[in-house]
Amino acid sequence: MRALTERVEAGARDDLIEGVEVVLRPALAADADDVLAADAIVLGTPANFGYMSGALKHFFDSTFLRIGGALADDGSAGGSSGDAPGGSVAADSGGGRQQMPFGLYVHGRYDTTGAVRSVQAITAALPWRQGFDVLEVLGDLTGEHREAAYELGGTLAALVSA
Repeated sequence: MRALTERVEAGARDDLIEGVEVVLRPALAADADDVLAADAIVLGTPANFGYMSGALKHFFDSTFLRIGGALADDGSAGGSSGDAPGGSVAADSGGGRQQMPFGLYVHGRYDTTGAVRSVQAITAALPWRQGFDVLEVLGDLTGEHREAAYELGGTLAALVSA
């Protein structure tokens, strides 16, 4: 996870991308204010027992409603309207508002399906839109994985660059 995170960060800090401040927060240290101040977010998690990490789950549990999460009457993810308070939606160049782009990378030894599905179930109920394909890594990291992580970070940064 550390190597993937470093490559995502390096991509987001690419010299060709201007006007982007990159802030790293471990999931247990991140809070709703961090999300509300962001123009984009990249989530990373190991696949633990077929699910996202406990730290990422805690992040969602402690921030969900404040960052614009919406639940249906039955408790399932209710599609978000994109009208969350604060900065959880990004301003577009036309002065309108759009859903905040996010990215996701998941590393698992044997399977990432459950972890990806669980994160996507939560993000579907947030005023976010997927800004890049999910990066799923099984087993040992390869050069291809590292390059894809760099591209993930760079793409999200480019989407919000000045």
